[in-house]
Amino acid sequence: MNIGIFTDTYFPQISGVATSIETLKEALEDQGHNVFIFTTTDPHVEKGRVDANVFRFSSVPFISFTDRRIAYRGFFEATKVAREVKLDIVHTQTEFALGMIGKYVAHQLKIPAIHTYHTMYEDYLHYVLNGHLLRPYHVKQFTKVFLKNMDGAIAPSERVDELLKRYRVDIPIKVIPTGVDVKNMNKKVNRDIRQELGIAADAPVILTLSRIAGEKKIDRILNVMPEIVEEFPNVCLVISGDGPDVKVLQDQVERLTLENNVIFTGDVNHDDVGAFYKMANLFVSASDTETQGLTYIEALAAGTKCVVYDTDYTENVFDDSDFGQVFTTPSEMRDKIIFYLNNKQTIIPKDKLKTKLDQISAKKFGQEVYQFYQEVIDNYQENFKEDSND
Repeated sequence: MNIGIFTDTYFPQISGVATSIETLKEALEDQGHNVFIFTTTDPHVEKGRVDANVFRFSSVPFISFTDRRIAYRGFFEATKVAREVKLDIVHTQTEFALGMIGKYVAHQLKIPAIHTYHTMYEDYLHYVLNGHLLRPYHVKQFTKVFLKNMDGAIAPSERVDELLKRYRVDIPIKVIPTGVDVKNMNKKVNRDIRQELGIAADAPVILTLSRIAGEKKIDRILNVMPEIVEEFPNVCLVISGDGPDVKVLQDQVERLTLENNVIFTGDVNHDDVGAFYKMANLFVSASDTETQGLTYIEALAAGTKCVVYDTDYTENVFDDSDFGQVFTTPSEMRDKIIFYLNNKQTIIPKDKLKTKLDQISAKKFGQEVYQFYQEVIDNYQENFKEDSND
């Protein structure tokens, strides 16, 4: 099958969406399919560099998310490329420029188009004129208009599925949790991350890894750190990632006098992510806006236990305390972090971990997405026949 993935966000940009797309691409290619990425130009890509099956279209930084890009041209060029590679299906991963281009291409080639709904935009309205311009109603209308005439949608979690149903989206929706490349999380890396960061080998390490922005609620982790430091004076919180709130959090660290217990690493190359998870005793996320919990399953794939905010997605992942626990209040988060650091049994039993990883593997992810592609293509062809007969 020839599959076209249309996305405004792709490597070298670092995000959950970019990682999800790369994981899907590799899983589908392992099945023998051809995957073509239609995405934006990026200033971090060397001029003249050509990546196989990756087509980039002129773009500019996106309003309020300047580390993200949005294409401003490409409708006809993308259509030409899609014809040449004989796409069988279009899979959009954005509701913006490349998403619109993907819909246009599918219409021109008379092939089906599906969409993965990654972002709960109602949680991000504060980024646009401090929330004074857009309201949840606008998000609902925008989403319905974009998904109109699409042939199917993938929801990474039940939470997204419920949202789309609340928006009264009436196309077929399939819940398919994003998988993780287990091999990549466990490949050998000739680096000692702790040594590089100046962390003692016996120090308890808490890791949080994400875009450094308000919706990730990293400030809540910092707020409970003084109490954790009281019990574990040499504990270290490693904050990995970049984003608009780095300075805000650094100021908070100074106010709480946590300079000796908190390290900011900046962005982590995707190839090194597994090594960061492995050097930690515990992965912690206070974000209540996750739609697919990719960092949770990456941490588990690396064999690291987690303490994460409770969502409908987490109940199927953290169904055993050997994998981690969930919380809803800062005090619960603090108590569960202290519980695991006191316990010191941070190694997940191998048999349990293998069973869990089989459930959340990239291989299973790719298989489920392909099955949905096939269902959508079959329905599209059936409907096309009916329309032709009419």
